[in-house]
Amino acid sequence: MSTNDVEHIARNFTVEGIDQRILYGHNDLYLRLIEASFETKIVARGEKITIEGTADEVDNVVMLLEDLVERIKQGDFISQQYLNYAIAMVKENGCGPANNISTKSMLTSSLKKDIKPKTVGQSKYVEAVEDYDVVFSIGPAGTGKTYLAVAMAVAHLKADRVQRIVFTRPAVEAGESLGFLPGDIRAKVDPYLRPVYDALYDMLPPDKIRKLLEIGIIEIAPLAFMRGRTLNDAFVVLDEAQNTTNAQMKMFLTRIGENSKAVITGDITQIDLDEKHTSGLVVVQKILKKVPGIEFIYLSEKDVIRHRLVQSIIRAYEVHEKRRYKK
Repeated sequence: MSTNDVEHIARNFTVEGIDQRILYGHNDLYLRLIEASFETKIVARGEKITIEGTADEVDNVVMLLEDLVERIKQGDFISQQYLNYAIAMVKENGCGPANNISTKSMLTSSLKKDIKPKTVGQSKYVEAVEDYDVVFSIGPAGTGKTYLAVAMAVAHLKADRVQRIVFTRPAVEAGESLGFLPGDIRAKVDPYLRPVYDALYDMLPPDKIRKLLEIGIIEIAPLAFMRGRTLNDAFVVLDEAQNTTNAQMKMFLTRIGENSKAVITGDITQIDLDEKHTSGLVVVQKILKKVPGIEFIYLSEKDVIRHRLVQSIIRAYEVHEKRRYKK
């Protein structure tokens, strides 16, 4: 049977109890994107949406619309980013993501925006930090690993669940070392910790950040400064952990004190260590995978929340790497 011989059906979907403009998008943009994604024809008149296409595609569109309506009823604004994510989830898993993403805001940013998970993977990440004292978040660029870690740290501090925040990362980047950078130690270290600063300035006013840094409530330092310390009553974030050696990872993990949480983030596809050293983030997965109280969360390109092309770039590199290793 050819594609032209496949039977087409029409189904109606009624939109009730929500602002249709949020669901349809500006000038029905969202409906046109859905139409193209599922090879269907969609006509909306008021609260009534008619979907025409093959039975499977029509069922998928109805499932997607139900997901979008549920998300709107949960109080979330539908962005094109969420729509693309929901489309991908329906196609891959046969269900929408709305009921598996937390709608609870961790805190309000300095721009008065609620900060909360945007994907199922991110939601699992946030839940894991609530439930476990040590959480590893491993995934590609753009999945919100660092940003959410900073948000959760600030939220814990505001709620008096910890007394201070410590952000750290190894000073290894594309083969460079601190000694080759100009300036004092602060000037040498700050470029490596810029993503943490950027996230902090999204969440707190600049004068508040400066004050907290001055009195040591927030500390941002290279990993080497952690040696010999015990971090009590702290939310500790180790960023770019793929660039730790095995010894450095062990050193960091043994700094954790009473009433502390540790979040370790990294992307094992972007390791900048020389060939003589194995990434501590790679090794630790084998060593601590079954230790109670420790959780590993794996994010993928589906959790990318940057430009839509970032997902395509990550997938293209994955394909390239697989081909290279097969040779």
